[in-house]
Amino acid sequence: MSNVLRRMHARGRGEAHRAATPLELFFDLCFVVAVAQAGRQLVHALAEGHPGHGIPGYLMMFFAVWWAWMNFSWFSSAYDTDDVPYRVVTLVQMAGVLVLAAGVPRAFDRGDFTVVWFGYLVMRLAMVAQWLRAALSAEGEERRTALRYAGGVALCQVGWLGLLLLPSHAKPWVFLVMAVCEMSVPVFAEHRQQTGWHPHHIAERYGLFTIIVLGETVSAATVAVQSAVDEHGALGLLLPIAGGGLLLIFAAYWIYFAVPIHLHLASNRQAFLWGYGHYLVFGSAAAIGAGIEVAIEEAAGKAHIATFAASAAVTVPAALFMLTVWLIHSRHQKRGFLQQSVLPVSSLLVLACTFAGHQAVLLAGLVAAVTIAVGVTLTARAASREAAA
Repeated sequence: MSNVLRRMHARGRGEAHRAATPLELFFDLCFVVAVAQAGRQLVHALAEGHPGHGIPGYLMMFFAVWWAWMNFSWFSSAYDTDDVPYRVVTLVQMAGVLVLAAGVPRAFDRGDFTVVWFGYLVMRLAMVAQWLRAALSAEGEERRTALRYAGGVALCQVGWLGLLLLPSHAKPWVFLVMAVCEMSVPVFAEHRQQTGWHPHHIAERYGLFTIIVLGETVSAATVAVQSAVDEHGALGLLLPIAGGGLLLIFAAYWIYFAVPIHLHLASNRQAFLWGYGHYLVFGSAAAIGAGIEVAIEEAAGKAHIATFAASAAVTVPAALFMLTVWLIHSRHQKRGFLQQSVLPVSSLLVLACTFAGHQAVLLAGLVAAVTIAVGVTLTARAASREAAA
């Protein structure tokens, strides 16, 4: 009967062998749909030559997806009881994710956030219920922290009504203000006492979501290549893009998982900056796949943009990924000027590849591959010096 209903006590930070659960993995898979929807809308906007609409729209939709995932992931790291009520409420949250994903095209194309807001409402009611349940089982400052979370999440959901009630020109500003308010809730809620999130567990959760985003990128690029080959057979232009894109994706995986970041996550001071910074990591990783689709459509003559713009759709997010991973993730484990400079320099070189015409993606992929080789070599030399000392 213990698995039917348990008291929702905080998990211990020093808990051994803490790993992601099957329920958490199932939860993450629901976000594949939402990420794919946001990426697909970005492709359409960029291919039609509307970056001024596509990029802000993508940033807003991806924030909605990312923040919904963040809310659950950090809560589950601190309070996962894996009993019946916890599982049922989590499944309700997953239903909300799917509703949100269904509303992404309408929000992106028409500025109609009704379906997205309702999906968020479903998720938020479940999230508030989880925090209230945690408060019932806690005492003192831990209870007040849970109540602050419940209240903050509920108030922010009310604030998002501005997307439904205010005119179109005000919606980007509403989104910006509410995004700041959302990210302020954890800072406010935990200013007296930290929740019991687990460093190794949360690092694993972020790593798994990185894999999911990169997997979606591979899928999007594969479909784009298949479509172009079926319709045009322009293998001479498509194969370099496909090869360079694949090298970029493989390099993104290697770069992210090169260091054990959980050793850096000692307190909220490190965790907030690292966790929030992943908005750019995840968003740029997903945008690489969208950019590959755009580059393929341009090479096949289906996109209404210049080759330079199509190349930039790949190189800019790839460079942003490299730089952001170094800034919030990799640099904490790098030693010496040479190791620290590899990713920043490589990000600049990837950007420079934008001017290489139809070979831009292939050259960017080769730069990424060389980056891995240089990084591995420098790490091996540093390890040899330490062993000799």
